[in-house]
Amino acid sequence: MWDTEAGSARQEKDMTDRTTRDAGQGTIRDTGGIRTFPFPVDLSVLGVGMQVGAMSPDRTWHEDAPLERVHRIDFHVVMLFDDGPVTHMVDFAEHEATAGDLLWIRPGQVHRFSRTSEYHGTVLTMQPGFLPRAIVESTGLYRYDLPPLLRPDGPQLAGLRAALAHLGREYEDTATLPIGLHASVLRHSLTAFLLRLSHLAASSAEAARGPADTTFTLFRDAVEKGFATNHSVSAYADALGYSRRTLVRAVRAATGETPKGFIGKRVILEAKRLLAHTSLPIGRVGVAVGFPDAANFSKFFHLHTGVTPVAFRAELR
Repeated sequence: MWDTEAGSARQEKDMTDRTTRDAGQGTIRDTGGIRTFPFPVDLSVLGVGMQVGAMSPDRTWHEDAPLERVHRIDFHVVMLFDDGPVTHMVDFAEHEATAGDLLWIRPGQVHRFSRTSEYHGTVLTMQPGFLPRAIVESTGLYRYDLPPLLRPDGPQLAGLRAALAHLGREYEDTATLPIGLHASVLRHSLTAFLLRLSHLAASSAEAARGPADTTFTLFRDAVEKGFATNHSVSAYADALGYSRRTLVRAVRAATGETPKGFIGKRVILEAKRLLAHTSLPIGRVGVAVGFPDAANFSKFFHLHTGVTPVAFRAELR
């Protein structure tokens, strides 16, 4: 999807046909399932920890990751679309984006490009660690609870386009500043864009949930921390100091589902991730998400997905 400079084709070719190799700041990992790709630092201008460029339908960001192959990344990708619709899978959910929409894929998430959609617009990639910790926290870079697909209104989109265009100009300008100052300016410009983007993501999530509900927020955060070992609605209610009935009302109002269903969806997502991008035996995957008994895990997974863990993993190979 990158419309890159001519020299990048040779650099990308050097990185193909390997399952593990050094890539400047990381390694391509083949864990027996979905491959994890590092940030392609060798292709960025002056080797900085970010890239901005145009998307085009005839290129992927890496030759080893063709459009139709499910893969995992260890860096941020933000795509701003100029047209559509484009269907893109993130964490096993299909998202349809059109002109003016943004798709934000975070490190560790599984994704796949569409076989039939054409990608036109601008793409930003960013290596973890490129920004200081304070900026990472203020921009919510690792808020996995926020939606990947964002639909800004007119003024929001204008601000995002302007900030991204400015970032792109600074990225390409390697002649007017020493490399150290160039990287500093990029960090400031990138921060300005990400503050706009994170505000959009947070406000979109709040709008989808309706008025803020502290009860649900506390429950959501508790599930994120404890889903791998705690599947009990009553245990969460007791820990948070609510009655089970109060918790049920709050979760249903915020999400339209029961607390049990909310916990189950988070467990299934983690199980899918482990099945997809690790070679752990099925029983070990079950243990990792709170099922010491492999048979119970397989039954739970089949109930929620309609397929067995073995079949799900096989579909991705």
